[in-house]
Amino acid sequence: MTATRLPAWLRFAAPVAVGLLGLTLWFAYVASGSAPRMLPDPLAIAGELTGRMPLVAEAAAITGTNALVGLVAGSVVAVALAALAATWRPVDGMTAPLIAALAVVPIVALAPILNTMFGASSQFGRQAVAGVAAFVPVFVNTLRGLQQTRPVQRDLFRATAANGSQTFRLLTLPTALPYLLTGIRVAASLAVISALVAEYFGGPADGIGTAIATYAKSGRASLAWAFVAGGIAIGLVFFLVTSLLERVVSRRLGAGRPPA
Repeated sequence: MTATRLPAWLRFAAPVAVGLLGLTLWFAYVASGSAPRMLPDPLAIAGELTGRMPLVAEAAAITGTNALVGLVAGSVVAVALAALAATWRPVDGMTAPLIAALAVVPIVALAPILNTMFGASSQFGRQAVAGVAAFVPVFVNTLRGLQQTRPVQRDLFRATAANGSQTFRLLTLPTALPYLLTGIRVAASLAVISALVAEYFGGPADGIGTAIATYAKSGRASLAWAFVAGGIAIGLVFFLVTSLLERVVSRRLGAGRPPA
């Protein structure tokens, strides 16, 4: 049975309606007087966000840069290691425990160590935390993609006298690319979250995470929530850009998107 495709207007109107309903419930909850002191109404948050936009934008640029550096560095290392693991089985066996260990390392334990290790004036500790978070999904998805080519396909390339470089460029890479981009899409959100969390545990006194902690502790709830909105904006930008890149490449390759 074929699923019915929703009209374009309904796909746009449904999330807008849900958002408006959420805002209405938020207003009603705050107006009832039973909301916590640190939960202001959306208009107060919007006022702070509008009035402090340059400050929020500056902090968002710092956090976004840290997340981007970590995402790129973690992805490059992950792709290189996945290529080695796909080529040599002993490397795959040796890296499996390392990947499992990195996958379960809590950010709240890693961030203070790296921030202290690289100094209070360096952003490198935060970038390293984002890189570690991005590494695992990119590695796992890339390795899976590199292992998707079938023996009959490789035999066909050998039968046509294709060398290793041609086989990789025309067969292995196009097969693995959708999986790689799926890993980067997942890693993008993790890099933003990790960069934000790392800012709570030392390093320079800037960034979205540091601002949220500072203003929340001082009781300036509306301003703290304005910086939360800035963090959400960073996450949305990373997610939308990587999702668009994934969709464009998948369409050009004529392949469906693999599962995350």
